[in-house]
Amino acid sequence: MKKNLSMMMLVVVMAIVMAACGNNTNNATNNGATGGTTNTPENSSEPSATSLKVTHLLGETDAPINPGKVVVFDFGVLDTLDRLGVESIVAVPQDSLPAYLEKYASADYINAGGLKEPDFEAIDGAEPDLIIISGRQSDAYEELSKIAPTIYMGVDNADYLNSFTKNVNTLATIFGKEEQAATELAAINEVIEGVKADVSATDKKGLIILANEGKISAYGPGSRFGLIHDVLGVPAVDEKLEVSTHGNEIGFEYIAEKNPGYLFVIDRTAAVGGEGNAKDTVENDLVKNTDAFKEGHITYLDPQYWYLSGGGLISVEKMVKDIDAAVK
Repeated sequence: MKKNLSMMMLVVVMAIVMAACGNNTNNATNNGATGGTTNTPENSSEPSATSLKVTHLLGETDAPINPGKVVVFDFGVLDTLDRLGVESIVAVPQDSLPAYLEKYASADYINAGGLKEPDFEAIDGAEPDLIIISGRQSDAYEELSKIAPTIYMGVDNADYLNSFTKNVNTLATIFGKEEQAATELAAINEVIEGVKADVSATDKKGLIILANEGKISAYGPGSRFGLIHDVLGVPAVDEKLEVSTHGNEIGFEYIAEKNPGYLFVIDRTAAVGGEGNAKDTVENDLVKNTDAFKEGHITYLDPQYWYLSGGGLISVEKMVKDIDAAVK
């Protein structure tokens, strides 16, 4: 009897101790929680966006986020997506591809036709989720839009740097590459600031010409090659050059008369696969009398970047560095 009484008392004591421990645990938990209660987190993540409304030169398009299949016509955009590591490209125009984008000429990709003549049947067969175009395909915008959402991503030459930056950021948002794009843009802007500093230290003026099978045309501020003047700050030897797609047809007497300190030459013939001979054409007796020739400041710019794929993360970086080297 005495033994049973002792056991009962032990059980009562243990119950009291366990109750006390439970209260202490609750108090400790409540002391670390706002509002005095502990809430279990719920699976309440916000629904992800499925599209991005893109306002562009040709209209407004709901572009899908992270599209699975993409047709890219603009080589600058292709260059940007390549740098960002986007792997959803299924078709490109394979003629005239810049050498550094040559991998897109392989059988792994569908040939989307020519830059000015899209192959609508091939594009439709690719079943794309998004099509990206620029100026050369503008006339095909409506027809391409019937196949898939189509956005225009050409660079606005009148506001080159802002337009380029906007395009890169739009692409980065569509493909979830915002952080990488920001890093790339910051690196390019750093080089730009360096070039501007070098340019400001000289009083030389520049002239940009396109050489095409023996003929030459000049481009000034606001033109397709105008970032040399507008972004990098090289003063134009002629501020009155008309802004036009094909430039201003000139003779070599014009170059001699304007006497540029820098002469930048883009060989279109070489860009489109011909046998470039711009140097033989340009460096004649008239041009040899200019300061640019006498001081070794005639620069032959890589036509792949300048003529075919300008406006991409890779091409703009290369273009800026070309001018950096030219003005040092």
